[in-house]
Amino acid sequence: MSEDDLFRRVMLGAVIVTMAIAVPFRVRSQATREALDRRQEGMFILATLRPIAGMFWIGVLAFLINPTWLSWAAVPLPVWLRWTGVGVCAVSATALYWTMSTLGPNLTDTVVTRKVHTLVTRGPYRWVRHPFYGCVALTLVAVTLLSANWFLMLTGGLVISLLVLRTRREEELLVARFGDAYRGYMASTGRFLPKISA
Repeated sequence: MSEDDLFRRVMLGAVIVTMAIAVPFRVRSQATREALDRRQEGMFILATLRPIAGMFWIGVLAFLINPTWLSWAAVPLPVWLRWTGVGVCAVSATALYWTMSTLGPNLTDTVVTRKVHTLVTRGPYRWVRHPFYGCVALTLVAVTLLSANWFLMLTGGLVISLLVLRTRREEELLVARFGDAYRGYMASTGRFLPKISA
């Protein structure tokens, strides 16, 4: 078995675990069948985020089917560094479960809140306002390390950058929805990393 075949199997396991966590929460969050206006993200995000994320996942699928299909973008990472992707994936999966179970029915795939929406400030949200994006970033880093592939690193990096950019609009809408409660929450928490008290 080649090195890429071994990491392909490990990555397949990681993808299965991630999907087993995320899909049930996504399905349950859609129970209301409420239409969400994704146009509120802005045209730039609409035109870029999901297509680039699609390119990333097509690359992942290609690597999982046959790693040689992406050999043109292979990076010679040391084996020990590729194995750190397993640890990063374990942290990501744990954080993802914690985040999604805390968020519950408030989960959406866009910046728009639901008609019945609560301000969640417990669990990982006690320290950071957007832990879900941190989970996404960790997952993308893990996949990049496991695959040792610059195409996945590039598209994953772009996805992370666009999510970071999108949070500005998301927070504007959260302030509009929750007012001073969200402003106070912003003052006491970090956007992606916990605030360090002075």
